[in-house]
Amino acid sequence: MRIALYYPWIHLTSGAERVIIELVRRSRHQYTVYTNHFDRQATFPELAGMPVTELSRLPVKRTLWTTARNSWKLLWQKLPAANHEHLVVLCEGLGDLVLFRNSGVPATCLCLTPLRACFDPHYRAQAFRQRSLAGRLVLQAGTAAFARVDRALWKRYGNVVCISGEVRKRVIAAGLAPESKIRVAYPGVGVAGNGSAFASERYFLLPGRIMWTKNHKLAIEAFRLMRSQHPELRDFRLVIAGMVDHKSGAYFESLRALCGGDSGFEFRVSPPDEELVSLYQRSFGVLFTAFNEDWGIVPLEAMSFSKPVVAVNRGGPRETVIHETNGLLAEPDPQAFSTQMSRLALAPDWAAALGHAGAGHWRRFNWDEFVSQVDRAVEGGAVRETIRLESERYVADPEP
Repeated sequence: MRIALYYPWIHLTSGAERVIIELVRRSRHQYTVYTNHFDRQATFPELAGMPVTELSRLPVKRTLWTTARNSWKLLWQKLPAANHEHLVVLCEGLGDLVLFRNSGVPATCLCLTPLRACFDPHYRAQAFRQRSLAGRLVLQAGTAAFARVDRALWKRYGNVVCISGEVRKRVIAAGLAPESKIRVAYPGVGVAGNGSAFASERYFLLPGRIMWTKNHKLAIEAFRLMRSQHPELRDFRLVIAGMVDHKSGAYFESLRALCGGDSGFEFRVSPPDEELVSLYQRSFGVLFTAFNEDWGIVPLEAMSFSKPVVAVNRGGPRETVIHETNGLLAEPDPQAFSTQMSRLALAPDWAAALGHAGAGHWRRFNWDEFVSQVDRAVEGGAVRETIRLESERYVADPEP
């Protein structure tokens, strides 16, 4: 089957771009990827050799004004998808708008998350807190209008694949799709350690994109508390490693200021995979502080390196981290998070045992199974759409 895959912005080394790579590589169908912003230098190099077509270019800047303007353009955009038998929309919110003028082929939603400003209460609360009164009023009006349009457009999806139970819950709570249309397919990891030995430089690693939704401030404050409450742990370091895109520059500088020149904090910006692998291998443990993650690859990557992980007890990590079995879950509070970090640091044998348990768990989530689930959803949606169209033809002209 020839499939058009649409995702508005391909410009990072994030989970969305990784999903695209694995779909194109592993699917039994033929994909052509369409996007409105393709930054070959900033994203994974593998995408440069894949069938990616850039349409009318849209900026990635996310102010209220640019988001409104981008939404309007996406709503009226026509994809060059006449030669494709199916459309897959990789959804983080705005991508759904492409359905408005592209109704000629059956469509499947591969949902990373519905628009979080509308349908994730934790994200919404943080987004509103960061704005002035006028900004909050504009955001409230805009998200209310988008929610109405989005619910109407989602009716076009024949099938929905969610990347986690957390995302599935958001979709159902938002009234976007009935349970009968939804299946969950868990993605695999980006980098894997295949059960590396439990190492042991004395540092916690906080990997992943450096942006406000990842809540690095929680890790910084918890780390400070751990060292102040346990003098024997003052030689520990916190290494923060990840990409900083242009819209997160101010956030990154605020984190550096928060660390205040303390040598216990270290930043590694945009580490290549080989450096990230080394950081995982040499770490004592891994932290994951995103305040309500859709899925969360980092806990699984930590397990693949036999590292104990401390993750926020909310969202996607609750589907992979089994508390006190293959990692630890903590409430998103600096003292609660610090307590769990201290428990690991003060009991290295137990930390190693948790890491070993995780090494046997992460393989349950793999790319071959993920892509197979997406293929089956697409095929099922195509069959249902064919039956629907044949039924409509029969109603219009019942004579054989």
